[in-house]
Amino acid sequence: MVLAHPSPDLYGSDRMLVESVRALVPGHRVIVALPADGPLSPALREAGAEVVVLPVPVLRKSYMTPFGLVRLAFAAAGALPRAWRLLRRERAAALYVNTVTIPLWLLAARLARVPALCHVHEAEDDVPGPVRAALSMPLRLARSVVVNSRASAAALGSAGRGAQIIYNGVEEPPEPVAPPRAVLDGPARIVLVGRLSPRKGSDVAVRAVRSLRDRGYDANLTLVGSVFPGYEWFEEELRGLAGGDGAVAFAGFRPSVWNSFAEADIAIVPSRVEPFGNVAVEAMLAGRPVVASATQGLVEIVADGENGVLVAPDDPDALAAGIARLLDDWDGAQAMAKRAGADAALRFGKDRYHRELRDAVRRLAGPDADPIPPTA
Repeated sequence: MVLAHPSPDLYGSDRMLVESVRALVPGHRVIVALPADGPLSPALREAGAEVVVLPVPVLRKSYMTPFGLVRLAFAAAGALPRAWRLLRRERAAALYVNTVTIPLWLLAARLARVPALCHVHEAEDDVPGPVRAALSMPLRLARSVVVNSRASAAALGSAGRGAQIIYNGVEEPPEPVAPPRAVLDGPARIVLVGRLSPRKGSDVAVRAVRSLRDRGYDANLTLVGSVFPGYEWFEEELRGLAGGDGAVAFAGFRPSVWNSFAEADIAIVPSRVEPFGNVAVEAMLAGRPVVASATQGLVEIVADGENGVLVAPDDPDALAAGIARLLDDWDGAQAMAKRAGADAALRFGKDRYHRELRDAVRRLAGPDADPIPPTA
């Protein structure tokens, strides 16, 4: 079968694609189509997939202008025949589209008469109704729809009512991560792992740490991640907010999250928009206390005071207060982190994810579908 994905990077939804491949390779020959080569490619090959580069337009805000729509139409006209030919050449038993942002693949599947499943990782409930309707309209071309949270289903409106919810399955660390420091000797080490983006609240994190330090807390922040091309302005803005006292470090992209958590005392997830929140689960599995925004899919992961701390989104002072709650009762924070790790392993384990995804694909392709034979 063919899997289509919009990015060659290695962040949350990209790592979920790797887990999807691991779920499907035991019964299928899996071919993954990416728009370019990147850090995701070797991870997919290691999981057992073949990787082909086939650029298709990805729905971005830059297309939401008259000129942008013209560019989108030209890009789609060139990419559609290539996507159709790939599905026909590989005699795909099914197409798995790992996002709603590449609807061209769903059209290619319909034209090639290949059953398609769209796995929605987005929850765009803050956009105008017509835009949301336009984003969900191509889902009518899919035979089945899977979403990664109740928030994602709700954001799709009527298109999400029949969708199957499959929570992400997050791989545990390959080896145990060292526990948090028993005593916070020196600055509290706070980490935010994720793309540098307004959606991820990177600016909220920087402002919150500045607020903490103004309140007398000795705390540092490490930002682990990079920006989308074209968003370099946002990193410059973050560096300006960070100041020059060394309280905020920019670590750049790292292919593995575990070392970043091992170096930290507290993990924060201050997203403004977060359909699920893999990094919150990963932080729990790493034994780190978590402070997260009370938004969208994060409230399906974090229960305030039980396995983490929830704070108002887009509010640096609220985030600072949430971090202070942990610092003021560090023994309680560590006990909560232990409970969170066990809870995350139970609810968001990869074995459960693999099983549920295989069942969804089996229903899509039919119970008697044979694995795809190699191309001659």
